[in-house]
Amino acid sequence: MSTLALILAGGAGPDLHVLTANRSDAAVPFGGKYRVIDFALSNCVNSNIFNVSVLTQYMPRSLNEHIRAGKPWDLDRDDGGVRLLHPYQATTDGLGTWEQGSSDAIRFNLDVVRESRAEHILVLAGNHIYKMNYQPMVEFHQARRADVTVGVLAVPAHQTQRFGMVTADADGRITRFEEKPRRTRSILASMGIYIFNAEALNDVLLGTGQSHRQLGRETVPWFVKHKRVFAYEFEGYWANVSTIPAYYAANMGLLADIPALDLSDPRWVIHTQSEQRPPVLVGAEAQVNGNLLCDGALIEGKVVRSVLGPGVYVAPGAEVHDSIIMNDTVVGPGAVVDRAILDKHVTIGEGAVVGHGSDNTPNSSSPGILNTGITVVGKRASIPAGMVVGRNVILGPHARAEDFPAGQIASGTTLR
Repeated sequence: MSTLALILAGGAGPDLHVLTANRSDAAVPFGGKYRVIDFALSNCVNSNIFNVSVLTQYMPRSLNEHIRAGKPWDLDRDDGGVRLLHPYQATTDGLGTWEQGSSDAIRFNLDVVRESRAEHILVLAGNHIYKMNYQPMVEFHQARRADVTVGVLAVPAHQTQRFGMVTADADGRITRFEEKPRRTRSILASMGIYIFNAEALNDVLLGTGQSHRQLGRETVPWFVKHKRVFAYEFEGYWANVSTIPAYYAANMGLLADIPALDLSDPRWVIHTQSEQRPPVLVGAEAQVNGNLLCDGALIEGKVVRSVLGPGVYVAPGAEVHDSIIMNDTVVGPGAVVDRAILDKHVTIGEGAVVGHGSDNTPNSSSPGILNTGITVVGKRASIPAGMVVGRNVILGPHARAEDFPAGQIASGTTLR
């Protein structure tokens, strides 16, 4: 039976702050050379699913340029392959003016579902990091004669308010679906991975569920009440990197001696658009320990427990600790970067410090998100020489010397 994959990649990712100022959350770089969406795309082709549509909306240019015709994933095909589906206005067939959520995004593209003649619709999120073979889940769906199958995994009790929580009976049939409940006895969280019977999905979104806007809040709970919905339990590594702490933790997890997510496993390759860069060059006086370094990186200073993207330059006397530094960023002579995330093409001036001191004041604009000491610097920002930046600071994209106060930026500050 045929399967069409729909990847929901239109999210604004507000809890990623300046990292999504000019791109969707699915297009955010990860693990040095990858983008977050590479995982959903690679899982599809590694699962022999070659009919993939990517639903975009927010700031899609970076995502479009990354995917292009889909060649790195073997998705540049005449039959199937990848297609990018953009939002559009519609006033017919009961559709609203603009799509307003995940169910709406699928409803606006039901013509693609029908034309594919696929019997199963695999719906995926574009902002999750994991490796998963979807074929056993498809077989489970078929064996249970399910209308919907939901990918789930066990989570600690203190994290249940972050997820759609599932209650299932002894046969795995879901009896209750709660979207981000304050309290629940369930420990099974929805991974945002769904298999729908195509006909049932079409009928519901154009009929009974025509007013539905969100899959987790409306459409899936409706199916639970009226149709056969089953839970498929996944036991591998999975991370939703839609917040700064989660994104930071997932990247830092790659540096473990035995990482939970092995990106070098030849049995399950994560494909991406590869840049033509020279090998990593470590200078004679440099010090490196416990890092992930990408091609084109030039290290002449000290780098410890950090992820460096392609083309990053760390000058003599500079130090980088516990940080994520994206493509073509320059850390100037004598500069220090500690527990920070620097977007692409950032320049850290000579002697500047990013992530200074022990003052861990939460960020003033996002105290619930940025409170663990991580400072985030937006794309193409230029931090002047000698500037001292505290912790839990947000510096906006394209910031220039004239945008900075004299001398120091206190912990918890947001500078757009």
